Amino acid sequence: MPLNFREPAPADHDAVIALVVESFEEISWYRRLDLSLEPLDGRTWDKRFEDRVRDALASQYVLIGEDDGGLRTYASGTYDDRSKAAFLDLLAVRPGAQGAGLGRETLREFERRMQQRGALYMHLDCLTYNEAGNKLYESEGYFEAARQIRWFKKI
Repeated sequence: MPLNFREPAPADHDAVIALVVESFEEISWYRRLDLSLEPLDGRTWDKRFEDRVRDALASQYVLIGEDDGGLRTYASGTYDDRSKAAFLDLLAVRPGAQGAGLGRETLREFERRMQQRGALYMHLDCLTYNEAGNKLYESEGYFEAARQIRWFKKI
């Protein structure tokens, strides 16, 4: 069953935040940081990630995908008119619904909506160990333009 897409209303925000945090639990570098070091200033990874999603809801273009079972997907990002490039910041699929093509469907809809805004290009970041994400992006025609390492230490 195809997803119905829309922009979230403020009443959706709590459910959207919960979906994104839950879907990133296994891959978030925020969580890895907590496991390797400690929660930053006593705030666990999920609370910091909730803040990241709240910031996206306040400042980025956000798209959610729903079906008869409720909220299934989320995508957020920005568009730069000067470069005609859109940036996909986060793409999330509810655990249990992953692997059924919903991420691909959401990615394509997000691209379509960015094209409507004038985007000619799309770029994103994906963690090297996020195999499912990297496989999806490569299969959709994205190519690796650069690699980056995020270093961290307590001082």
